[in-house]
Amino acid sequence: MSTLLIRHARVLVTMDDQRREITDGAVFIRDNVIEQVGLTAKLPEHADTIIDATGQVVLPGLVNTHHHMFQSLTRAVPAAQDVALFDWLGHLYPIWAGLTPAMIHASTQTAMAELMLSGCTTTSDHLYIFPNGCRLDDSIDAAQEIGMRFHAARGAMSVGQSQGGLPPDRLVEDEAAILRDTQRLIETYHDSRRHAMQRIVVAPCSPFSVSQDLMRESARLARSFGVSMHTHLAENSSDVTYSREKFNMTPAEYAEDCGWVGHDVWHAHCVQLDPAGIALFARTGTGVAHCPCSNMRLASGIAPVRAMLDHGVPVGLGVDGSASNDGAHMLGEVRQAMLLQRVGYGPAAMTARQALEMATLGGAKVLNRDDIGALVPGMSADVVMFDMDQIGYAGALHDPVAALVFCTPTNVSNSVINGRVVVRDGQCVTVDLGLVRERHNQLAAELVR
Repeated sequence: MSTLLIRHARVLVTMDDQRREITDGAVFIRDNVIEQVGLTAKLPEHADTIIDATGQVVLPGLVNTHHHMFQSLTRAVPAAQDVALFDWLGHLYPIWAGLTPAMIHASTQTAMAELMLSGCTTTSDHLYIFPNGCRLDDSIDAAQEIGMRFHAARGAMSVGQSQGGLPPDRLVEDEAAILRDTQRLIETYHDSRRHAMQRIVVAPCSPFSVSQDLMRESARLARSFGVSMHTHLAENSSDVTYSREKFNMTPAEYAEDCGWVGHDVWHAHCVQLDPAGIALFARTGTGVAHCPCSNMRLASGIAPVRAMLDHGVPVGLGVDGSASNDGAHMLGEVRQAMLLQRVGYGPAAMTARQALEMATLGGAKVLNRDDIGALVPGMSADVVMFDMDQIGYAGALHDPVAALVFCTPTNVSNSVINGRVVVRDGQCVTVDLGLVRERHNQLAAELVR
């Protein structure tokens, strides 16, 4: 059994029930599980591997609850830079029709490396487009190679333009085939055990790209296997208009009608979730993936996160696809979440620590996990460290924890996922990032001609 000791943290942020922040803190890990947390002087002095965290803030690994990693191939595409959601998709759907399995693999590793370097240790990815032989397996293989804890969401689109949907007909799938492949993935890859590195999520894309029948059948399938469910909901005003015109329901009413509420469900965005929808989500334990950068980029609005939290809705953070955010810096998303709530609802709407809590405990709850999000004995050994001895933090050490959020986001110095060091001294050690970046740029150039 291997042991790992992280010691002498400037501050160790536990996110435990008391929200302790321990000066000169330490974490002792055995295999892939946290065994002890406390003052350095009170923890073991020896371990197989020791990381000196002097000058660093040590946190639970951040949790990303929404992404479309394939979109990292189409960042900053000129035609899609200055439009809202539906027009943005209209420009990009034809490009994404050229995706290949190699592109899915490469973009997954690029996106995951970016996330890992920015403090993320667990991520979901919503892959909903499968042209040219692409499969979710391509993403899963890439995640296993790089060492990221992964909730792979089998997305789908089944209603094309000829049936009143948004995507081109050539990009939609047969609904029976979608359900068969989703079941195959669950049976092949899903691990329901504590500390699991791989889980499968059932995830039809959105109300404007799948049928009500598929939503209902997907919910039945997911619950028969005990897996979580994920989709987009109420992202902007056009999304709400579509729901009212197509289904004669608000997005939240539509979700409830299809069986898409409960502790095993989380919805991306919910920017336009109305008070009745917030109450429904609170009552049922339905989660929300808040994606502030994407919502700003596409001018979708300011999600009522403060109201959601006040009512008890589980809320995590998501970087969203790298074509609607153009970045995937998890700590940057934490900062943006705090700032955007203040723009919408005043300076007391969200504190730095509340934003960090959404990115840790909040994300864990949204993903329906009780083994990540805190540095507590018995939890998964996912730990990240940020070096505060950088110019961007100079003058901010009165409160190093808040400084992480208020100051310009930086990358981690070290990261541990499932007890394995995946970033050491600021460098990803599980893949060759130079080769990953070179391959990614080559494939992006082939895709966007």
